Amino acid sequence: MIDRRTLGFFILSSLFFGGTFVAAKAGLEYFPPLLFVALRFDIAALVMLGYVAVTASREELRPKTRGDVVGILATGVLVIGLANALIFVGQQYATSAVGAIVFSLNPILTPVFAAVLLSDERLSPRGAVGLVLGLIGVALVVSPDPANLLGGDAIGRAILFAGAVSAALGAVLIRRVGSSATLSSTVRVAWGLPIAAALSHGFALSAGESMTAITWSSNALIALAYVSLVAGVLAYIAYFGLLESTGAIQANLIFYVVPVVATLGGWALLGEAIAPLAVVGFLLIFTGFAVLGSNSIDVRSWLPETVVETPVADERTSVAEEPRGFRSD
Repeated sequence: MIDRRTLGFFILSSLFFGGTFVAAKAGLEYFPPLLFVALRFDIAALVMLGYVAVTASREELRPKTRGDVVGILATGVLVIGLANALIFVGQQYATSAVGAIVFSLNPILTPVFAAVLLSDERLSPRGAVGLVLGLIGVALVVSPDPANLLGGDAIGRAILFAGAVSAALGAVLIRRVGSSATLSSTVRVAWGLPIAAALSHGFALSAGESMTAITWSSNALIALAYVSLVAGVLAYIAYFGLLESTGAIQANLIFYVVPVVATLGGWALLGEAIAPLAVVGFLLIFTGFAVLGSNSIDVRSWLPETVVETPVADERTSVAEEPRGFRSD
């Protein structure tokens, strides 16, 4: 069953991360890519560290177990730092359509890592059908040109793919050590953001990017504020909360919705056209979700208790059925 809190995390993660692509497209006109990422995480780290310093006790902030350390490193290095650096750089070499398709491979890559690293998350045939439908829907939403997919810059596609691999692997590692971790997802993000910022600054320095290359303007500040505060703080709080509530496979389904949000955001804010096939893609994505986890959503749980009739218990009916799209060992 998906409760309202988990559903809220899913919606917020999808919206905030989807908006990142629109803000990044605007911001990359003013910032070098790696320095853009580094400044984004500088600001996000300061905000998050200040927030947890006020809201959490010293005991709640201190890593106590190996799981805490692994979770922090997976968050800062793989899910936030390396993934974002690779994605921002990869977009310099590939079209936005190719970039969206490659990044949306995240939900496909996650079950691969989960099958190796997790004993309680496996993808059933029904789940595989749902994932494939969602992937086809994403391809239709971004309306790729086959010539661009077959040609173009192979380096850009490889970099984007590496970013998706990094994010998927990091999510699975966090889930793997979840039972031995004591830090909340918010505190883990607060620890991970400075690591991501330092990593990004190292990449920017190695690439020869300089602050003198930045063109400061009101649009640049707006883009930086969005990717730093909304996408760099709120989005990760929602995403890691979702990861704790569900699992790596289900949490990373947000990356099917991200291209949809980005497409609609580009249409509403940047005047980008939506191709007719994109509408079909939206429907396929929602169909994929329905196939994947229709049994896991109980709409009656959202209604007032007086509206919901309590079913009569039957010894043939399990109290907590497992979603058909996934099975546990």
